[in-house]
Amino acid sequence: MKAAVCTAYGPPEVLQIRTVPDPRPRDKDVCIRLVATSVTASDCIVRGLKLRGIRRPLMRAVFGIRAPRKGIIGMIAAGEIESVGSEVTSFKPGDQVFGMDGFRAGTYAEKVCWPASAALAHRPANFTFEESAAIPYGGLIASFFVRRLKIHQGQRVLVYGASGAIGTSAVQLARHLGAEVTGVCSTANLELVQSLGATSVIDYTKDDFTQGGRRYDVIFDAVGKRKSAKAMLNAGAALASGGVAMSVDDAFPRTRRSDLLVLKELAETGAFRPVIDRRYTLDEIVEAHRYVDLGHKKGNVIVTISPS
Repeated sequence: MKAAVCTAYGPPEVLQIRTVPDPRPRDKDVCIRLVATSVTASDCIVRGLKLRGIRRPLMRAVFGIRAPRKGIIGMIAAGEIESVGSEVTSFKPGDQVFGMDGFRAGTYAEKVCWPASAALAHRPANFTFEESAAIPYGGLIASFFVRRLKIHQGQRVLVYGASGAIGTSAVQLARHLGAEVTGVCSTANLELVQSLGATSVIDYTKDDFTQGGRRYDVIFDAVGKRKSAKAMLNAGAALASGGVAMSVDDAFPRTRRSDLLVLKELAETGAFRPVIDRRYTLDEIVEAHRYVDLGHKKGNVIVTISPS
């Protein structure tokens, strides 16, 4: 099969298109013929070893010393089950699925084998494979933090970085739960964030949300401290009494299939809409990574692996 292999840690050019052996499912695995995947910020962190301090050698220990030991990165799958292991009963060949597995990865390829127990589900009936691939990363991470922050009806919630994959998902999930949501983003994305259900939007290039006089029950930094450290430095000044502020860097999100099923249901009823910024082919994976590295994508960057 054709795959994009990460040959070393470094710039996007370390990704090379190669022919590699097809994966074979073990007894508890499913083999997915991939139609689409997503280039996530996490993919770019792994590819570029973009961590500081103690996290950098720890990442080498987990993923590989000189390069990711598995070679093929990519954590988002959308495609069709081609075959299943002898012990799998939850899926069958022909099932159209979508999901996420950050540890096993392998989706920058025409096929991937994952355990049937992964965060994997039948894709939304009204979505294309590409649209389905735009759900899991932001949707599952946002679901984890929305639950951890105990967001509920009537709260005033501010999402910093509301136009990214995680931010666009957090805005919609918080709004679905009945919160009053304020999104913080750049000028170009104000209309997008408002269309996702934000009650109000703040242009961070013009206004400092900590100086506006409004107080929030929850402040969620959806972009991470590498980009938000300065802006979030005085976030406590914008918290209501008893309020809480949290960054995506403050906890390691645990993905759940149950969350994926909720996202599927919301997508099918029109209550959740994934945002796609750009689309590339697998042969254009280097260009896709270059774009995501810029740090200005709206929602998701999708890579089409093969025709649906």
